[in-house]
Amino acid sequence: MISTMEGEENLIAAAQHIVKALKTNKNLTNDARKILATLGTQLSTMSRVAEKEDDEVSEIEGRLNLVHDKIMNWELEQSMIWDCGSEEAKEYLKAVDEARKLAESLESLSLAKDSEEKLLLHKAHDVLQMAMARIEEEFRHMLVHNRQPFEPEHVSFRSSEEDVPDEGSIVSFGEDSVDDVLQRDSISRGAEEFIIDLVHPDVIPDLKCIANLMFDSNYGRECSQAFISVRKDALNDCLFILEVEKFSIEDVMKMEWATLNSKIRRWIRAIKIFVRVYLASEKWLADQIFGELESVSSVCFAESSKASMLQFLNFGEAIALGPHQPEILIRVLGMYEVLADLIPDTDALYSDETGSYVKTEYQDVMRRLGDCAKATFLEFKNAVASNISTTPFAGGGIHHITRYVMNYIKTLTDYSDTLNVLLKDHETEVPDSVSPDRSPVAEKDSTNGGSLSCVPPMALHLRSLASITESNLDDKSKLYKDEALRHLFLMNNVHYMAEKVKGSELRTILGDEWIRKRNWKFQQRAMNYERATWSSILSLLRDEGLYSPGSSSISKTLLKERLHSFYLAFEDVYKSQTGWSVPDTQLRDDLRISTSLKVIQAYRTFVGRHTNHVSDRHIKYNADDLENYIMDLFEGSPRSLHSFHRR
Repeated sequence: MISTMEGEENLIAAAQHIVKALKTNKNLTNDARKILATLGTQLSTMSRVAEKEDDEVSEIEGRLNLVHDKIMNWELEQSMIWDCGSEEAKEYLKAVDEARKLAESLESLSLAKDSEEKLLLHKAHDVLQMAMARIEEEFRHMLVHNRQPFEPEHVSFRSSEEDVPDEGSIVSFGEDSVDDVLQRDSISRGAEEFIIDLVHPDVIPDLKCIANLMFDSNYGRECSQAFISVRKDALNDCLFILEVEKFSIEDVMKMEWATLNSKIRRWIRAIKIFVRVYLASEKWLADQIFGELESVSSVCFAESSKASMLQFLNFGEAIALGPHQPEILIRVLGMYEVLADLIPDTDALYSDETGSYVKTEYQDVMRRLGDCAKATFLEFKNAVASNISTTPFAGGGIHHITRYVMNYIKTLTDYSDTLNVLLKDHETEVPDSVSPDRSPVAEKDSTNGGSLSCVPPMALHLRSLASITESNLDDKSKLYKDEALRHLFLMNNVHYMAEKVKGSELRTILGDEWIRKRNWKFQQRAMNYERATWSSILSLLRDEGLYSPGSSSISKTLLKERLHSFYLAFEDVYKSQTGWSVPDTQLRDDLRISTSLKVIQAYRTFVGRHTNHVSDRHIKYNADDLENYIMDLFEGSPRSLHSFHRR
């Protein structure tokens, strides 16, 4: 078969012969002779080009055969090329690059279909394809076998043990204790971006060379897919190391609180390590390998990291869709804050269009967590307002709801900035059951010059919650039949609230004026307790009614009956109020001392005034006995004076 090149050469030769023959015609005009001369020159040029292309094709064929042999020799080898040393790798890359250049040279020629030159081009493409498959395999191998171990324990994180609820405040809404609910893990702030080598630095130049060669050879898609596939697996391994599991929304919904709490705490720790350390390092790796290839680095990073980031975000979404139980609020705020904290990092990692999907999902999940936190807080207020008791709280001590609410809002102060953002557009609502004087609007703000317009949203909502709690306690106090116990109960609980605020960050939020009002309230309750308990008893120690009818002398019989009535009343108080509880030591001592001063002084005065009218055998207790007995009150363990020996 005569090649196209040979056909062209014969055609040019024939044309030259015709031109030469025409020139011999003596009858040609000057213009015709000029045209024939120009045509002859062009045919000569074409003849030289054809000869040159023929020589070039022959040279390409020879070089291609050499490249083919080198590449085929490595196809017969079982070992990886880069495992055999850098010189072997360089020689192989040189051969592959030669195959690429030969294919480009052949493509630049005008080759007819089914010509021998066209077949030579197919051979060049086959050799290049074979080489591309091999270096893609080598690329994968180097990425996998040169991975550096990821050791998150080298990154500094801490678990905060601050804001531990009071010992004994193990109370719940449902089955969960406040100790479980209120513990907070916080990631140490200020952790700088920490780039680590995810692949051994020594192989980065080789990986970069392979990537550039594959892209130059129009095999960029295969190279990118190889990188994405390997790094996806590496990212999955990272999640395994960080103990981040893959859960469906249904899985999360079914979790017990203890399990869910543990998973959320781990998620909060893990996502910060993952984004600031691992993803930052992953981006750096992609930039090192594909940095010269425009947007390729961003695409490879976005695609390789998308699934793992969505695994984190899907868990956040599942939490946001879950029930708004009070115990989850702290954890949801922690999740929201860590996502907000990582926004600059994620914006830098996914800075262009290729990462827009991840950024959009990220912002959406953060918004949903914020909505969940706000709804949970507001529902918590409603839960407190609607918490109804049918029986009085035994002993009149600090009610579970008081401990729960105060420990709860004390812990929320760690999230003041976040809550101020989330609650800024939500008006504070107070139930109708809350009296106007307890409304947060009625509270003068001592930290903002009395101006409520300057009060942060969180402060208003916490004041509202405190007011709701006080109103709820008022309702619970009405369950007591004993008026004195009712006042003692309110004294205990209002005092507890004031002390919790005084000794924490709540003081800066609720203000000193709020504390002063509660101090005044519990002191009033203490005085009301004394009045309700002792006024009628101390009236027995007055002289009114002791005089005999129509006489100015004391009736001994009436005096004995009066003392007897006093002792009976005192014993009843002792029996009941030793079972009452004042948990705060200082408050308990103050109340005992105040009571003792009034009772003992009145008793001593009364007995001393009537020493001559009553014998010792009618004095059941001396003043020191009574003083000691008063010191037994409010211990929460009922006792009886009948078990003591008489003097």
